[in-house]
Amino acid sequence: MSLISTLARLEAVATGRAQPTATVRHRHLSERPLVLVPLVTAGEAGAPLGALVGTDRHAPTLLVVPQPRDRDLRFAFLAELADVVLPYVDEYAEAVEAAERSETDPETGKRVKVEVELCADAPQLIVPSRAGLDFVRLLGRSMRFRRTAEQDPETPHPAPPRVPLLGRWLTHFGERSRVPGSALLLALTEVLGRHWATGQSSLEDQHLGALLAWIDPPQGVPGAEAALRAELGRDADGQLLCPPAGPATDPAFDNKLLAPAIERYDRARTALATAEDGLEADDRLGELTAAERAIRALVADATRPTWDKVWDGLELLRALPEGAHVEERWTRDRWSFTAHRDRVLAGEPPQPRRDDAVTAAGKLAAREREQARLEAQEALDDPLVMAGRRLAGEAFAGEVTDVVMAYSEGRRPSPRPLVTVCTDDLPYLGERVKVHRSLGGKPQAAEFVGYEGEGLLVLRILDRMGRGKEPEAGSVPEKGDLICFTLFEHDQRGGAKLPDPEHTPWTHGGPPGEAAALPEAADPVTEEDLL
Repeated sequence: MSLISTLARLEAVATGRAQPTATVRHRHLSERPLVLVPLVTAGEAGAPLGALVGTDRHAPTLLVVPQPRDRDLRFAFLAELADVVLPYVDEYAEAVEAAERSETDPETGKRVKVEVELCADAPQLIVPSRAGLDFVRLLGRSMRFRRTAEQDPETPHPAPPRVPLLGRWLTHFGERSRVPGSALLLALTEVLGRHWATGQSSLEDQHLGALLAWIDPPQGVPGAEAALRAELGRDADGQLLCPPAGPATDPAFDNKLLAPAIERYDRARTALATAEDGLEADDRLGELTAAERAIRALVADATRPTWDKVWDGLELLRALPEGAHVEERWTRDRWSFTAHRDRVLAGEPPQPRRDDAVTAAGKLAAREREQARLEAQEALDDPLVMAGRRLAGEAFAGEVTDVVMAYSEGRRPSPRPLVTVCTDDLPYLGERVKVHRSLGGKPQAAEFVGYEGEGLLVLRILDRMGRGKEPEAGSVPEKGDLICFTLFEHDQRGGAKLPDPEHTPWTHGGPPGEAAALPEAADPVTEEDLL
């Protein structure tokens, strides 16, 4: 946690209101995101109880599993979820635009630019909290290997046709959410917590109601009091006023309302199965329908408060201007979405349960690179974030007090002007340490020469001054300019090239044999799969 964040939390405690830790929005928000508020059965993370899902705040789709232990009802729930999510994904998969991409020419081995299709936009899935991200990954993991009756007529318990496809897409969303800066799948508490600091712990911030109570408390009510009410407030029946639905349920809800309702549903279903004539079957069918409606009403009551708060949080975020580099990161999300769309259309097998050594190393390197890129871009986009880096000695800002033209030695001297900067910051500088500033959206490098006095730093500009003997206009700071230099690079370099999968060292599980090239088999049926 940076010093700025620590100070913001202390100020939030003192004032009773969350304090901003950013002046711009650092994540992309779609004009029409798909919001998913899931609910699962207590003690069974893989047994969904219901969900509210949709793109319209005022018209969500309610999905319910009246008996979560019933495999057929769970598959029906997943099929209904696929009927909502997949058409939303298909809308973005169809609209494309032309784009250029660098590829290696197989004949010459050189990098060449080729024209390819890029989806004009990408879908965005939003869940309330970090636990919702884990649930999306779990759903994807549990569905993408399932076999349908068309794929394997003899498979036991075949899944509905679109369930495996939904599993592949949710897996992709879940994997992409682990890439820093990605916005295909967002946990709202994570995004809000990036832009505001509350007077409570980061774990308490995972309760969306409590987090919003700090950010936008009722008039005249301190944030701590409003958050406590959101967490613990109950009605006359002992039920939470603000159920977290994140996606666990409250024990009081489970014991007093849900368990009796499911028990009534089970009795009604058993009675219908044992009905002896048509008239008795009609009566018991009515009882079963009423029991199912009661469960649907309970799930709706438990998820609707969180649903409304998700949209409230999105409105707060939309009030912030978008950061300059947000669109660039969203373009990388669009490339990722397009690539997965192409893999699905090409009929490739589902994502493997475990990555091979080369793929895993590549993912880890990419995430580390994107984390460094995200931190640099957020600082460049946001003066408040840059202030934290300045306090940490990773950047400095000041006024140019002198500029002396100098040239490099050699047959063709190049301009190397010396710039003196007066600053109150205390950067960690050593001899010939490189620093960087943003010039026209591109980084310009300089090196530290030495101190001229207290707070006076002498820098030598190294690049981006044109090819002539004299620097181009605007490429060299002028006396009186206010500038900011960073000790971190603005663009991240790629790491060492990884070996091809067939050349993976034996110490890392390779080289793969013929069996590894086959599509991964579906999950085996175990005793736990049978009721």
